[in-house]
Amino acid sequence: MRKSLQLQADMVQEFGTCVFDVTLDCEDGAPVGGEADQAALVAALALQVHAAARSQRLPAAPRVGVRLHAVHHAAFLQDVQAVVGTAASALSFVMVPKVESVADVDTAVGAIDAAARQPGRQGPAHMLPLHVLVESPAAVQQVFAIAAHPRVESISFGLMDFVSAHGGAIPASAMGFDASSASGFDGSGAADRGAAAHALAPDQFHHPLVVRAKAEIASACHAHGKVPSHCVVTEFRDAAAVERAARLAANTLGYTRMWSIHPDQIRPILRAFTPAQAEVELAARVVLEAQRQDWAPIAVGGTLHDRASYRYFWQVLERAHQTGCTMPAEVVALFAPVPSVVEVCA
Repeated sequence: MRKSLQLQADMVQEFGTCVFDVTLDCEDGAPVGGEADQAALVAALALQVHAAARSQRLPAAPRVGVRLHAVHHAAFLQDVQAVVGTAASALSFVMVPKVESVADVDTAVGAIDAAARQPGRQGPAHMLPLHVLVESPAAVQQVFAIAAHPRVESISFGLMDFVSAHGGAIPASAMGFDASSASGFDGSGAADRGAAAHALAPDQFHHPLVVRAKAEIASACHAHGKVPSHCVVTEFRDAAAVERAARLAANTLGYTRMWSIHPDQIRPILRAFTPAQAEVELAARVVLEAQRQDWAPIAVGGTLHDRASYRYFWQVLERAHQTGCTMPAEVVALFAPVPSVVEVCA
């Protein structure tokens, strides 16, 4: 956790913005019986980062969140009291795993808000946004309703638990990524030459039930203005494979954010989600000229633009801002802090 937090601070200095979030893990970060100690450590680290950021005057505030236990787990309320009750002002979000329904979201919100409103706590963090993990076929069925909840900011796909929830009906290969079978899904236009060869052992981008779940989550998020966050790729030593997987997630499934489980994955994911500099420059020209013309139709470079294309190019600038691209000062001034495109679970 400490290494991830230090890397985050270093990359804030490098990029001038927070290009990845760090999620401090209470759920899987401690052995059975060590939940209380893990929660106390998470709270202490979050407060340390918050204090250090204020004293160091970083160009952007680090974004640190916490993953609690699931709402039906015996350690959930203990986590909430130990982390949110102590360090809410230092948190950018709270992640709740294994969310099955809107009722689970409401349960989490009630407990988190009660802990954040404790006497003596500073700041407005009692309205902490929730990042939820959808990890079962039943949860996928409810994902549009979950995405509609006003406190949900982002939905992540829990691949490993989703596969496990099928009782062996999905092979273990679907938890991995086979880069050799991914041709053509990243916008290259080539045929998917590996699909037939891997039909009996499909990876996470080829198994129909897994791909369907990913598409449902992304669609639900876009329908309700939330951030879809793609699951991990466990092949963390292969930077090219990580980048290809991230491009597949972004270009074919509509994800705008992706999990990382190792520091070596961060830069490949950033590259995959970063728009081309030429597109950023065009987007800046279009948006700034449209703003000067009070959003009336305009022509830039001999091409007509209106509010539909303004919306598209604004989204390009959002991605550029989140990934640390160089942009005109006039454009940078338009942005408030938003979730980054990479989430590191530490």
